[in-house]
Formats: sequence, C-alpha cells, structure tokens
Amino acid sequence: MATSRNFDDMLNEHLSYDLLRAEILQRDWFLGHVPRDDGWKGGNLIVPFQGSRASSVKWGGLTSQSDIDQPDYVRGNVSAQKEMWSTILFEHRDLIEHDGKVSEKSFLKVLPEVLDDFIKYSKERASLNMLNGQADIAAVDGTAGAGIELEHPERFTIGEKCFIDDDNSAVSAAAYVRTIDLNTGIVVFFDARSGGAVTDLSAYTTAENAKVYFDGTEPGTDLGFTSLRSQILPASAGGSTQLFGQTKTAFPYLQAIVGSGASITTNNILDEIFDHYVKVLNRGSGNPADVVMSYKNMAAVMKNLELSSGLGKGQYHINQESSKVTAFGWGEIYIRGPKGTLKMVSVQELDDDIIFFLDMKKGIKFHSNGFFRRRVNPDGRSYFEVRAATGYQYLVDIALYGEVVVNRPRSQGALHSISFTL
Repeated sequence: MATSRNFDDMLNEHLSYDLLRAEILQRDWFLGHVPRDDGWKGGNLIVPFQGSRASSVKWGGLTSQSDIDQPDYVRGNVSAQKEMWSTILFEHRDLIEHDGKVSEKSFLKVLPEVLDDFIKYSKERASLNMLNGQADIAAVDGTAGAGIELEHPERFTIGEKCFIDDDNSAVSAAAYVRTIDLNTGIVVFFDARSGGAVTDLSAYTTAENAKVYFDGTEPGTDLGFTSLRSQILPASAGGSTQLFGQTKTAFPYLQAIVGSGASITTNNILDEIFDHYVKVLNRGSGNPADVVMSYKNMAAVMKNLELSSGLGKGQYHINQESSKVTAFGWGEIYIRGPKGTLKMVSVQELDDDIIFFLDMKKGIKFHSNGFFRRRVNPDGRSYFEVRAATGYQYLVDIALYGEVVVNRPRSQGALHSISFTL
C-alpha cells in the first residue's frame, strides 16, 4: 500500500499555470475593523456600566430626602473566553518525493501561501460567526436525497462538517458537505466525509426556520462567539435575554435601538434606513458611523437611489469622493439625504435579514489572548507528526481565544426581519 500524497498529480507534469485555487474572498470585514484588545489572558472580563443616573430634580423647592435617587452602577461580567481551532494537514511524502523534478526547497515555498490562505479562511469563519451566529439559513425545505437550498451556499466548503437544525426537529448528526451548486444554491450533505450516504434533510423546513450550523455553533453547544445579532437584538427578535450576565430589559444601557424591517422594499429602503437612523440618534447614546448590510440590501439601496434620483434631482445622492469598493470584499458609499449623510457598508458575510447601525470605534471590541496564533509545543515546533499505515502526516493548529463584547449596546442599532425580492 502506497503512502498518501496530495500533490502527486501536479509534480511530474509540465505546468503552464500556477496552482488554481479559489479566490480568497474578503469575508472578514468585521474582524478586520473591530477594535481589539489582545491582552485578555482568561478569567472574568468585567464590563462595568451605569444602570441609571442620579435623577432627583424638582421645580419650586428641594427634593424630599426620601425621594432622592442615587446613581446605580452595575458590574457586568463576561465569564469565559470562547475558542476556535483551525487545523491543516500536510503529507510527508509530498515533501520528500520527486527529488530533482521539484526540489523540496522550492516545494516548501508553497507552504507559507497555503498557511496564509488557511488563516484568511479561518478569519472568514470567525467573522461569519461574530456577525450572524449561525452558518446559513435555508431558502427552501430540505429533501431526503437532494440536499437543501441555502441563501448563501458560497459560505461552505467541500468536506466541511456541519449540523442542521430547526425549531421543532432534533439537531442532525454530523453532516459533511459533498456537493455545492452555486447557481441553484443547493448543498448536498453526506453522513461521512468520504463514502457514506446522503443525509436525509426532509424533516428540516423553512416554516420551522431551518439553519445549517458550523461545527461547534449548533444549538445546545454555546461554543461559538457571542454574535452581534445575539447581543444587539432583543429576545423578541432572536437576540439574547441577557448581556454581561444582566437582563437587557432591566437597564436602558443594555438595549440597542432596534426596529422591524419587515416593511422594507426596494423602493423604500433608503427612507427606512434614514428614519431608523434618526430614531437611533434620538433614543440611543451614541452616533453609529457604519450602516452595515449584505450585498442584497446594498443592491436595493442602489436601485432605490436610482429611482429616487432620476435626473439627479431626487432627495438622495452619493458622495462620490468618499466612496470606495474593494474587489471580492466590501464596499462603502456615503449617501446624502434630507436627514443627513450616512456611510453605508456592504459586506459579503452578513445575512440578508438584518441591517446594523454600528459604533465600531468605541462601542464594540474583540478581546483575545494574542489573536490568531499557531500552537507551539514546548520544543518550539509549530507542527505535529502523526504516523499511520498510509504514511506520516504533519498537523498545524491555529487557535483563536476571545470574545466579542458590545460594550456600549445603547450606541448600536439594527433593523431586523428584512425580507423582500429584488
């Protein structure tokens, strides 16, 4: 039995092209823009806040002593770091074979690129989790043998381990991505990474809010990072009941300014965004600089802008000098309207049903213990050797410890339950 190798099909042939691999999309806007504190070594992370102000004011005389109200200071607490591990594997035979055809020295030049791509992929996964929580939402009901149509099939990778759940069915057993049709959105799962049988998903329906989860983020585990969706939205809109160990409804400080976007259409999306922005300014305690949305919602904004502007005489206009777009990543446009100017940011990794109004500079922070870093053993090696009958393998582990903290919830806002057809 021959030992395993991955690059054998490419090493002894004339290669006219560089290694063809998927373009690394910049689905890591959040992780690239959120302020970071890399000094959290573990233990409790204290988030103190003012539950209420001193509020005793009276016209025409002194306040009765029994009516004097004192300020209330609350000790919020993040009890533990979350952790995300990423692992990549190299075959020993790939590193030593074909001497003279492709030297080990030249072959090793590929490894930094492979690791760099993998770290970018890990950042993408972290950003998806930090923004949305779950991996993706089903667009149609699952089937017994033909997979399930997802809103964002591009988020998945062949061989990836996932779990499927909805509001009235048990969490599926481990399901591995076998095929992805980017045109239809259908992803087919099997019960094994190779071989096995197709996973029956007929029990999971859109009526019961079927979702596909990354490994470790499925319901009942609570192992993923606490997402912006969870922290900003109230429980009635799918968010968490508590923040920092305190009940959100008990303190105005813990409540973001949230509204329903169910009435949003392609024709009125700018009106809805600007109206809610004014509400955030009136009821909140900050000035969110970024209105963050998915590509679909940005497309509606652009259509609405065209409908509104007509011959350039409408109420909304783009500030061309302040707008920028990055290929395969995110874009920013500044729009002037009757209620001010807003920076709108389209990011590939955000779900379509929500728009965030974020104060990123002061109101949100990612606390970690050194950010992404390779696991190094006491001997100083950052790889680990594994022996099997098929040969030796080398594993490289990359860890991310930390947690997202919306430390100024009342400075944030959101429109949720958005559902329209472009």
